[in-house]
Amino acid sequence: MATIPSHNLLLPKPINQSAHSLSLKTHFPHSTLSTFPARTSPAAATRAMSRTDDASISSRLEHESYGITTAEDIRRRDREAKESNSLRDTWRKIQGEDDWAGLMDPMDPVLRSELIRYGEMAQACYDAFDFDPFSRYCGSCRFTRHKLFDSLGIFDSGYEVARYLYATSNINLPNFFSKSRWSKVWSKNANWMGYVAVSDDEATRSRLGRRDIAIAWRGTVTRLEWIADLKDFLKPVSGNGFRCPDPEVKAESGFLDLYTDKDTACNFSKFSAREQVLTEVKRMVERYGDEEDDLSITVTGHSLGGALAVLSAYDVAEMGMNRTRRGKVIPVTAFTYGGPRVGNIRFKERMVELGVKVLRVVNEHDVVTKSPGLFLNESAPHALMKLAGGLPWCYCHVGEKLPLDHQNSPFLKPSVDPSTAHNLEALLHLLDGYHGKGQRFVLSSGRDPALVNKASDFLKDHFMVPPYWRQDANKGMVRNSEGRWIQPDRIRAEDHHAPDIHHLLSQLHYPS
Repeated sequence: MATIPSHNLLLPKPINQSAHSLSLKTHFPHSTLSTFPARTSPAAATRAMSRTDDASISSRLEHESYGITTAEDIRRRDREAKESNSLRDTWRKIQGEDDWAGLMDPMDPVLRSELIRYGEMAQACYDAFDFDPFSRYCGSCRFTRHKLFDSLGIFDSGYEVARYLYATSNINLPNFFSKSRWSKVWSKNANWMGYVAVSDDEATRSRLGRRDIAIAWRGTVTRLEWIADLKDFLKPVSGNGFRCPDPEVKAESGFLDLYTDKDTACNFSKFSAREQVLTEVKRMVERYGDEEDDLSITVTGHSLGGALAVLSAYDVAEMGMNRTRRGKVIPVTAFTYGGPRVGNIRFKERMVELGVKVLRVVNEHDVVTKSPGLFLNESAPHALMKLAGGLPWCYCHVGEKLPLDHQNSPFLKPSVDPSTAHNLEALLHLLDGYHGKGQRFVLSSGRDPALVNKASDFLKDHFMVPPYWRQDANKGMVRNSEGRWIQPDRIRAEDHHAPDIHHLLSQLHYPS
């Protein structure tokens, strides 16, 4: 594949602007590219960005004359490390069995690959979501669940989507929910929030080393206005129906409302997002819990979706959904990207008691990861945090942190606005080039840097990748048989809930 010069040099130089052509990869797990010339099939936009002769000569001279390790040397070491430590054999460590001790500095290539893969599952929620207020289907998913991954060009995901998740938009988060300007819409009060998927037999046995139940939550792309909507007020999770024995375990009220509220008059959100998640996880555990294959539950999300990932991972464990009928404990892990703080110090301690593992991937310049709890948070002395733990604005991050810095990437503009620093595609790019603290930035998987500009203007201008380049052909408009341009009808969004959902809720002793 033709590459940008800095793929191959540790010390990249600006490339000749006349030598550009760009190749955008569309296969999973290295990208979730979703630009569509037609509504029905994904096709990568193709311009090749090739190396200049000067860059090639420079790379060769530096390697031969000065003994500088090239990017290809580092990538080769990564490949060798992955071959000797396959995911099938190490998945428990990758899922946080030892809190990722020794895996982040230097960066373990298997962990990096898995973080990118689960990050792309969260990115799929953005790529599939209809944000267009001029669309009758604004706020829904653009594809049916059976065709979600294929429609996004993710042809080898190894997962099957079991159900879609919805939430009611009646709660006070106006800058999070998307609504259509049409008078007649698919739903007046619901938004698509993500999905629950399960690994298929081939991926389970040949790649993953276990059956994986994955929950992916939609976040907020780059808009940060939703932060201002938060009440910044902690309340006990037990007051929202969580089976928590400690009333001092608290979470931000807006996150709890989004997770637990429902609209009984709406086909899509007559069950809360929480009820949808718990019943689907219960169904999956009952179906696969007696198999010889091990099970894992992995939750992922970016931004506000990261908060929902933490909250739902906690909920699954607190409700005992991670236990098989034989009493075997299923590991629960949350991989979050640019996520905010969710609860207080007792919430963090309760997560530890339950054995829930959380790894937070953050850009150090991202303001969302510093909210809420700007003044009282985990950086304060522990004694002060315990003393102030009962205050309704004292927050604490959970789990382990993998700090990244976009200023270390030779591809990205060093100074950007806060919303750009919050970009998920940029985080996945930073993951791909991260090898440990103080180590040079070298892309390891060949993941295309052009994906960063899919919904941002973050790449340096001399790479000549247009900002905000992802869009549907003709913004989704098609010409009908009469020659008029219209929005085509879409297959009706899936609003059905499994007929056994009431039964499953009753088994959970959950009032529906």
